[in-house]
Amino acid sequence: MNQAETCYCSHRGRFIFTRSRLGLALRGRSRYLCKLMLSLSNVSKAFGGRSLYEDVSLQINFGDRVALVGSNGAGKSTLFSIILRENEPDSGNVAMDRNTTLGYLPQETAATGDETVLELATAITPEYSQLRRILTQGEADGQTDTEIYHDAQGKYAELGGFQLDPKAKRILSGLAFRETDFNRMARTMSGGWIMRAHLARLLVMEPDLLMLDEPTNHLDLESLGWFQAYLQAYPGAILMISHDRAFLNALIDNILEIRNRKVNRYRGNYDDFVEQRAAREVQHLAAYKNQQKEIDDLQRFADRFRAKASKAAQAQSKLKQIDRMEKIEAPEGSEKKISIKFPQPPRGGQKVITLDKIDFAYGERVIYTGVDFESEREERVVLVGPNGAGKSTLLKLLGGVLTPQQGERKLGHNILAGYYSQNRVEMLNPNLTVLQEVMSIDKQVPEQTARTVLGSFLFQGDDVFKKTSVLSGGEKSRLALVKLLLDPPNLLLMDEPTTHLDMSSIDALIEALKQYQGTIIFISHDVYFIRSLAKTVLHISAGKLMPYSGDYDYYLEKSKATSERGGLTAGSQLTDSRPQEVAEKEEGPKVSVFKTKEQKRQEAEERQVKSKARKQAQSDAEKYEGDIIKLEQRQKELSTKLEDPDIQPGDVMTFNRELVESSETLERVNQQWHAALTTLESLN
Repeated sequence: MNQAETCYCSHRGRFIFTRSRLGLALRGRSRYLCKLMLSLSNVSKAFGGRSLYEDVSLQINFGDRVALVGSNGAGKSTLFSIILRENEPDSGNVAMDRNTTLGYLPQETAATGDETVLELATAITPEYSQLRRILTQGEADGQTDTEIYHDAQGKYAELGGFQLDPKAKRILSGLAFRETDFNRMARTMSGGWIMRAHLARLLVMEPDLLMLDEPTNHLDLESLGWFQAYLQAYPGAILMISHDRAFLNALIDNILEIRNRKVNRYRGNYDDFVEQRAAREVQHLAAYKNQQKEIDDLQRFADRFRAKASKAAQAQSKLKQIDRMEKIEAPEGSEKKISIKFPQPPRGGQKVITLDKIDFAYGERVIYTGVDFESEREERVVLVGPNGAGKSTLLKLLGGVLTPQQGERKLGHNILAGYYSQNRVEMLNPNLTVLQEVMSIDKQVPEQTARTVLGSFLFQGDDVFKKTSVLSGGEKSRLALVKLLLDPPNLLLMDEPTTHLDMSSIDALIEALKQYQGTIIFISHDVYFIRSLAKTVLHISAGKLMPYSGDYDYYLEKSKATSERGGLTAGSQLTDSRPQEVAEKEEGPKVSVFKTKEQKRQEAEERQVKSKARKQAQSDAEKYEGDIIKLEQRQKELSTKLEDPDIQPGDVMTFNRELVESSETLERVNQQWHAALTTLESLN
């Protein structure tokens, strides 16, 4: 693939399956004998006279794990639509190996018919669906001895259909469907669960090339962990769009970044991409500046002497030299981060909210018994724990969305709570446009500010004039989030706020919440988002609340969680790290489960100093170790060259001098490495 390729985008939503017979899709690994699956050659596309991209050339091979990244509108979905043959390029070619199967999961709007969840998960081709319907209907009517039934049964068995149900059930269970859901009509379920069923269908199909557009949007934490592990062992190639950095880091080994009408390929995961892109930008800028200096020097010479007869030929030669140069394009710079001054909430009391001896149950299922909780002004608390532990329930109790069977919820002085959930979007006026809906909030904001904030949350251009009645579920969630940020309460309760946002929008949300002068209590499966905001972690398991008075890294260290993602869903086996004095107090005045602000500040400063020193020592040790490997390798190369019988006499002295210097450097770096390891051991 070229280092600079091109593309742009729009969004569609449907499922694509190539190959009409599932038997081909289910046969052995021989279908992967062709390494090249998909190629785009010199593809260009324009809309309305505006060039979206030019000369895109890329290829996807079997086993590739590729993520497509870029800002909203950069070109991700158009590239998908061209691969899916939903959109034709203006020029260039798209070629796919004729034996390759392809499956596509859109971000939203997955249709379903009159079928059960299990039928949907196994409906991987029209032929399969038809055969299954014949068998199901025959069994329901008691007509299992007919020619039609026997023919369908034979074809179904020939295509491997009876192997599908066990596989589909395993996958559905991994995606958190209960066994009682398998025969439930899919259309009776929410949109998020229908998307999970369609995802299960793709995994049952197991296409050679799996194309996924924001596949984590509708998954809870445990399903996400299962899905991530499943994809790590997936036998085919994967091409995905995702805003989840941790998910990309775990799965991806190639990044295609769409930027400034070009596509650049980076080897490695998302963190590697960020580092490599920064280095590439520095190199590009340096090369551009050097060439511009050379051009300026040549041009000055030509301008000075072109009118002088004795120098005219030289001046003309300099101009031709400039013309012959292969010009380096001016760096277009990093994408600008939008800087927005968000409105601030009214100031409230120091004690923000209290739950006093709360009991809550859903019918016979008890979630909390006698739970106490307090939060203070400007705290940033993330709720973590296994599915079903009560994280969302606690958030709803704090927001007044649920009423406890016993106990009391007390808001502090001048405190107003605001609850946001991607599944509980506030009522929107269907007669208003997006912009009008935002401008209707109680707090007056300038229209330009409203449009800027809307733009950073993916409502751009004419999108702001769309009626709210035509918005998708994701768009309505983003609009509700914008309204909340422009007229914020001083207690913000947020359940999965990053769902339906792209990476730049997540960064905009983080920037807004960093400015926010109220209290935030939130749930998220986005580790990047949690690390950017959380100052306290509250682990919930089996109806118990266990506070960790530090950021997410502190929680991982103290709880001994197995991984950064695993820490979000870990159960009751975690270490109890509550401050001893809090655990011992059982009677008397209510004591906040969190320490005083001054205590937390002092402890946080101490932890930050120690954590910074530990990270620095770790970084130093890794750097010195890398330097040692390079120096030893160089010594080996020099020794080999010195042993070469054909070595030139002049090179002997040069190589010997370098070998001596290398040995001295190696001794010094070894000492530095041992010192860094000693420091690291003492800090640990």
